[in-house]
Amino acid sequence: MPKSLQNIFRNIHYNSPVVLTMTFLSLGALILQIITKGQSTVLLFSVYRSSPLSILFYFRLFGHVLGHANWEHYINNFLLILLLGPMLEEKYGSKNMVFMIIITALVTGLLNIILFPNVRLLGASGVVFMLILLSSFVNFKKGRIPLTFILVVVIYLGGEVMNGLLARDNISQLTHLVGGICGSVFGFRWSERHQPSAKSNY
Repeated sequence: MPKSLQNIFRNIHYNSPVVLTMTFLSLGALILQIITKGQSTVLLFSVYRSSPLSILFYFRLFGHVLGHANWEHYINNFLLILLLGPMLEEKYGSKNMVFMIIITALVTGLLNIILFPNVRLLGASGVVFMLILLSSFVNFKKGRIPLTFILVVVIYLGGEVMNGLLARDNISQLTHLVGGICGSVFGFRWSERHQPSAKSNY
């Protein structure tokens, strides 16, 4: 391999471990879906009501955020995840990012099983909306509600409520709403802890 290419590869930084790992795992799940003609996605990467005696039931509660219906579905979700995720992972830390993704996956998966027993849910859109709402807390200050948070709630979550009432499609507006609520809770919960110190530079 030419030295110039070697230098380029050496300079590539795996800058956001959680977000990048999720991106590649989901890509692998999509490729596996194509190879197995969708069987792997039904078995592992989508959540629906099934026997709690099966260990795959518990894997699907979390693994459904890695599954996607097609390339367009995958690209739409991960463009936003790759845009917002690294900034938030740097702010809150990789461990907290893993925790937030896991909780969002669990909550959306359980609600889908309880409320829509005959619907198979897959995709990272709940995580996307969690990140969107969480990003509105980047400049959070104690005792204040960020205007960006209010606008995001009105525009994104308000739009999802309207779509849920008016649209007839295969998009899970409930997942988007729940993901947004999770992001709001995480934002209020952790943003205060991760504020910069009050030191001044002269």
